Amino acid sequence: MEVAVYNKQGSQVGTLTIDENSLGGTINHALLKQAYVRYHANLRQGSSRTKSRSQIEGSSRKIYKQKGTGNARHGDKNAPLFKGGSHAHSKKRVREDYRLDMPKKMRRKANRNALLAKLVDNEVRILDDVLLASPKTKDLIAILEALKIEKTALFAVPDTADNTRMAARNLETISLTRPEQLNCFEMLNHRYLIISKADLEAWLTGPSSQTGKDAKISPKGVTTPREVKVVKAPRGFKATKATKAAKTAKAATSASPASPVKKEAK
Repeated sequence: MEVAVYNKQGSQVGTLTIDENSLGGTINHALLKQAYVRYHANLRQGSSRTKSRSQIEGSSRKIYKQKGTGNARHGDKNAPLFKGGSHAHSKKRVREDYRLDMPKKMRRKANRNALLAKLVDNEVRILDDVLLASPKTKDLIAILEALKIEKTALFAVPDTADNTRMAARNLETISLTRPEQLNCFEMLNHRYLIISKADLEAWLTGPSSQTGKDAKISPKGVTTPREVKVVKAPRGFKATKATKAAKTAKAATSASPASPVKKEAK
């Protein structure tokens, strides 16, 4: 698939070849929906609450006498059938968990398949450069008009492009994300995707490209662990038995071999 590459003036300056098979070949609607629902469910806080009768503010006085009115035998007005009353089955849990899980390989396949869906619909705008000379929103608006973007767009901007970030955050129809954090939910939630050629190539060949067994055997983007710095314990710190045992073992391994004992002269 040949995708056009534009400059900031909206003129085509080249093309980018993308292998459709590396993005799934065909659009997998079931996989896209599963990934979209999972991401959307994981955004829920689970903190919605309803009040019981004891939590409703106001007087608990009996609204009218027990007999003689012809009405039902009501007490206070906090019953569930009254306006402003409580809920019959109130939510009492502190936090509800709506989180859904999905294997990493499936998530990556869904992200790449979502990009394929945007490419098929001609909703991807690839720029040769996304850096701006100054953080002016009007300059970014001119670029969007040149690219014929009239609806919502997801703008993949790296951390180094501070001026572009400051110019785009003032626009209501533009959402910002990092190129390495492109996902199915954000791409499908916006009409267009704007990304630079270098960032897209890095994303296509980066960790997101590992959708098979090689993701576990030789994962990309894994950094080596940092060296642990030894910090001296503060005054008054009492070491535990495990700490003392570790110090003793370290001292035993680092100690030099003992010198041979000389025999006493007779």
